Amino acid sequence: MRLLLACFLCTGVLLSGCTSNETCQPDPEVAKVPVTVLLERLEQPFFKIKTVDEAKEFIRQQPAFATYFLGRKQFPSEEVLAKQLVGLSTEPGLRKLGQDSEAAFKDTEALRGQLKQLFQHVRYYFPAFPVPPVKTFVSGLSQDMFVNDSLMVLSIDFFAGPKASYRPNVPEYILRRYEPAYMLPTAALAISSKYNQKKLTDQTMLSEMVQFGKSLYFAEKVLPCTADSLLIGFTDKELANVQFNEGKVWAHFIEKNLIYNTSPFTIQKYIGERPNVPEIDKTCPGRVGAWVGWQIVRKYMGEHPNVTLAQLMAQKDPQRILNESRYRPRRK
Repeated sequence: MRLLLACFLCTGVLLSGCTSNETCQPDPEVAKVPVTVLLERLEQPFFKIKTVDEAKEFIRQQPAFATYFLGRKQFPSEEVLAKQLVGLSTEPGLRKLGQDSEAAFKDTEALRGQLKQLFQHVRYYFPAFPVPPVKTFVSGLSQDMFVNDSLMVLSIDFFAGPKASYRPNVPEYILRRYEPAYMLPTAALAISSKYNQKKLTDQTMLSEMVQFGKSLYFAEKVLPCTADSLLIGFTDKELANVQFNEGKVWAHFIEKNLIYNTSPFTIQKYIGERPNVPEIDKTCPGRVGAWVGWQIVRKYMGEHPNVTLAQLMAQKDPQRILNESRYRPRRK
């Protein structure tokens, strides 16, 4: 595996981080799917709150938002929550962050159009998908997103980008994913959890890899014109490196007997958030196991063109997906 270092360092410039999505053409059948997007910019009325009574009225007008996103039931009374909202809405730093966030997402109709396309794709593959009303909000960097059948909340302050006055308190390799272009991919991955089934007793590395791989494949299908780099959160160079070295990365999993490893600590090394995976190579990006799982799922779906996205997401057997994918990337 010593040769891997040289390959990672020397070949990154040979491949583009973007994929064939660059030439993506909208599917006319998807465009026919009926979807109405109810989008409301809650940061605007929120920052108009000056009194407890105004905060209480805000809460009453937004019952689902107050319950699911603000955690109304965790407060001893509505009065306590209302006072907290007043404190936030009048805080100068948060108001400045609100202005920065609105500037980054000032085109409401463009956002509505992007959400419509996302929801149309989800409903195309899952006709019973309940399109949730969408609220944008400035959370004070407390929660980046919330999604369930009744509500989607997009915390635009998280995704406002490097020009914002305040940024999420996370390492740089995570922070770079909190920019406007990543908001819809993050939403797509969140929606995927509704359909991504798993055998809970299977705690192997392979199970985690395929589970993440199915989520990424779901996001790829519902955001078909989005670059892989935005879906997985790798830089273009990182993506080019793992693409070129796919065979070597897979060989590492095989040679180190990692596929059926059940140690949470070991699995986290390859699946979890890290700046890199030095066990493979110091330039190998964190979460590389999720990326490999994605390639396994892609190969499986390529080998089984009649399998629907819904069938894939319902498939709980990662071993079957691996076996029937015939995934055997070659070393270069």
